[in-house]
Amino acid sequence: METSKLTKQRITEYLKAGKRFDERELEDYRKITIETGISNMAEGSARVKLGDTDVLVGIKMDVMEPFSDHPDEGVLITSAELLASSSPKYEPGPPRIDAIEMARIVDRGIRESKFIDFKKLCIKEGEKVWSIFIDMYSLNDDGNLLDAFALGVLVALKHAKIPKYNEETEKAVYGEWTDKKIPLTKQIPLTITVHKIGNSFFVDPTTEEEESSEARITFSISDGGAINAMQKGNDSSINIRDFYKIVDFAEKKWRDLYPKIGKLIEEKTK
Repeated sequence: METSKLTKQRITEYLKAGKRFDERELEDYRKITIETGISNMAEGSARVKLGDTDVLVGIKMDVMEPFSDHPDEGVLITSAELLASSSPKYEPGPPRIDAIEMARIVDRGIRESKFIDFKKLCIKEGEKVWSIFIDMYSLNDDGNLLDAFALGVLVALKHAKIPKYNEETEKAVYGEWTDKKIPLTKQIPLTITVHKIGNSFFVDPTTEEEESSEARITFSISDGGAINAMQKGNDSSINIRDFYKIVDFAEKKWRDLYPKIGKLIEEKTK
């Protein structure tokens, strides 16, 4: 059920006054909860909650031939599934366009930040490399699935262990793991999505705020505040003045959130 025009009007008026229905500030995220080890069959898994938004991320690894243009690098494949049980706006069937978009945005943030050292996933150049499959599932959608998915991926990647490799069959041994972790760099890409309604900018929208959003820009920002990737969403255009305001807003939020998220991830993936 879509947000009514009256609710959108009230949200716009609240934001204009610097308020939100749940009494958060415009730059505030809801409570973040992280769990790991959700699946005993995955190489790594994480469950992330942003308020009532709830997502599950799983990591599976396999051995395959590398892509011809990257013969000495591992492979990354990312997918998202918006479960019908997570929101009345989703239906069973083929992947929705927004699920495909979310998977691509998360994938790009990981790649462009160089978070994964793909060369260390090479087993035999031109013949065998490790592939990483990231599966993201919505368990409950109360807005901002994108940032929740992205955070879940970071946690699941750091939590994951590489399976044993059988040199005779040249295949992964499922259900048996080494003590080796996925080779990651220190460039942890934190995803922050800034939404715009009227002249107001805010993060971590609830469903009603998200459906009222006129435009959004998602940033992948890593150590030092470097913007690795960005993606604009929704139909409304953003003028250059607002664009710079949104960039400043995102960078300010990153400086506040990054140390806290980094610490939380380390605590959950020791």
